[in-house]
Amino acid sequence: MWLPDGAYGLRWRGVVVRVLVTGAEGYVGRMVVAALRTGGHQPVAMARRRPATEAVREPPPECADIRIADLRDAAAVRAAVTGVDAVCHLAGLGRARDSMTDPLRYFRVNTAGTLTLLEAMADAGVHRIVTASTASIYGSPEVQPMGEQLPDAPPHPYASSRLAAELAVDAQAGSGRLTAAVLRLSNIAGGADPDPTRLIPRALTAALDGTPLAVNGDGASVRDYLHVRDAAAAFVAALEHLPPLGHSRRYNIGSGKGSSILDVAAAVELVTGRRVPLVHGPAVPEPRTLIVDPSRAAHELGWTPSTSDLDSLVRDCWSHRRA
Repeated sequence: MWLPDGAYGLRWRGVVVRVLVTGAEGYVGRMVVAALRTGGHQPVAMARRRPATEAVREPPPECADIRIADLRDAAAVRAAVTGVDAVCHLAGLGRARDSMTDPLRYFRVNTAGTLTLLEAMADAGVHRIVTASTASIYGSPEVQPMGEQLPDAPPHPYASSRLAAELAVDAQAGSGRLTAAVLRLSNIAGGADPDPTRLIPRALTAALDGTPLAVNGDGASVRDYLHVRDAAAAFVAALEHLPPLGHSRRYNIGSGKGSSILDVAAAVELVTGRRVPLVHGPAVPEPRTLIVDPSRAAHELGWTPSTSDLDSLVRDCWSHRRA
C-alpha cells in the first residue's frame, strides 16, 4: 500500500531506537550499524554463522549485542527479534548473474527469508522495518532517471526475488501490523569494497598491476554509483521518517548521476596517477543508461547523497586499497 506523495508521517529523530540489523556483517550492513550508532540509536547485529569453508567476516565491533541467525531458521530469527523496536533488513543474496543459474536459492533466501522475518516480527510485536531492495526491479525503461512511479519489470531472478519480498512487506503493512520503508538501492561503491568483480575495484586492479580492464563494446554504458556511507545514511533517515502504521513507502536511493565505464577508468587514472589499460570486447545486450531519481527521498526523508560523486568514490576506494 504505497502512500500518496506528502502522506508520510512518523518521526523518530532524537528517539533512541533499538534496531536489529540483519546482514550486519556485510558490506552495507556494517556501515548501517555504524550510522545507527552515530545517529544515537542502539544497533543489534544479526549475523549468519558461516561454514568453515567460507571466509570469516567478523560482525561490526560497534555492536555489543550480536545475535547469530540465518533467515532460513525460523526459531533463530524469532530469538533475534526479541526485545528490539525496529528492523533494518539487509540480509540476502545479491548477485544477479548467479540468480540466473540458481533462481530458487534466491527466492528461498530473499523472499522466503523475508517472510520468516516478518512472521517473527509479528509474533514479537515489532512493527517497524526498513528493508533493502534494488533499483534493478525497474528493468531498463526508456525514461531516465527512474522514478518510483515507473512500472516494475524485473530482468532477472534476483530482482524478482526482491520484488516478491517487497510485495510481502507491503501486504503485511496493509494488514495494519507494520510500518515500512523499502529502499531501492543503485550500485553500491566506495570504502573497503569486498567484491573484486565490481567495476571500480576492477579498474583499480587494472591500474595497479596493468591487467587490462575488459569492457563490453564502447564502454559508454552509464550507471548510477552510490557511496556505501550514503546508502547507510538512507537507512537511518528512513527509520526516522517511517509512514504511519498500516502503510509502506518506497524510495529510490542513488546518486542521481550517471557515470560510464570510460568515466570510471578516467577517474581511476586521475586519482591513482596510473594508466588503466582497456580491452574492448563485443557489445552485449544491456541497458545504455540506468540512473535513479532520489528526489522523493530528499523531499520526504531529508536524505541526499554527500559523498557519491565519482572522484570521491574512487579516491575512497583507492585509499582503502592502499591501506
